Amino acid sequence: MIRVAIVEDQGEIREGLRALISGTPGYGCVGAWRSMEEALAQIGHDVPDVLLADIGLPGMPGTEGIRLLKQRYAALPALMLTVYEDDERIFEALCAGACGYLLKSTPPARLLECLQEAVAGGAPMSPPVARRVVELFRDFRPPEKSDRKLTPHEARLLGLLVDGHNLKTAAAEIGVSRATVAWHMRGIYEKLQVHSKSEAVAKALRSRMIR
Repeated sequence: MIRVAIVEDQGEIREGLRALISGTPGYGCVGAWRSMEEALAQIGHDVPDVLLADIGLPGMPGTEGIRLLKQRYAALPALMLTVYEDDERIFEALCAGACGYLLKSTPPARLLECLQEAVAGGAPMSPPVARRVVELFRDFRPPEKSDRKLTPHEARLLGLLVDGHNLKTAAAEIGVSRATVAWHMRGIYEKLQVHSKSEAVAKALRSRMIR
């Protein structure tokens, strides 16, 4: 049996997912919470085979919760189930450790298949999301060679962003203020010739700047 946990703040959707999963042979719901804070506090009592989580949650965003859960349970596959399909959230989710990204319009039968794929080591994505990922990586070019290399602080900050941190958590990890992080980000943007965090992360991944 595939043991699934759910993090979804909308009660109707959460209970619908629970009913779908528990009512399908070969699947079982071992936990359903409305926030990442609740999931982080309780998931250790019965670690699932796969996690299905929303992004737009009250309190901690789903992407931040995934990052923390992956630190505790590195082998736990985490699937995002959301209405968002913008570049920023897709990159944040995948960099935080999500193995797949599904839209809430995904048909129930396909959703169950995606849970199976995730447990088997796959990376299921809704077709519009998969197209966005392909387009993003196709459009990004390796950074031009430059004599101006990233400073150690800039490289460490960029590495944290690649690992799924946001600017706030990166500042806490490094032990500096948000203003200091913003100052370093300006240097990163200028040297990589980008204009956003997601572009900086994509360029770092494509050019293998961060080891």
